[in-house]
Amino acid sequence: MEKVTLNVAGMSCGHCVKAIEGSVGNLQGVKDVKVALDEGTVQVEFNPEEVKLDTIKETIDEEGYEVQ
Repeated sequence: MEKVTLNVAGMSCGHCVKAIEGSVGNLQGVKDVKVALDEGTVQVEFNPEEVKLDTIKETIDEEGYEVQ
């Protein structure tokens, strides 16, 4: 397993948390997703053999947020 913390712009409310945790959490190979609104970060624990980091970033982008 690999853990990364991504800086994400545009998150401001509980809906943002649910959208990101739901979409990223549904990706095969993702074990855990934690959004920290006050810090503007998303921590993801995933298996790099099952899902690529780029796929996780693209999923966040598709929800309307910007990975920095």
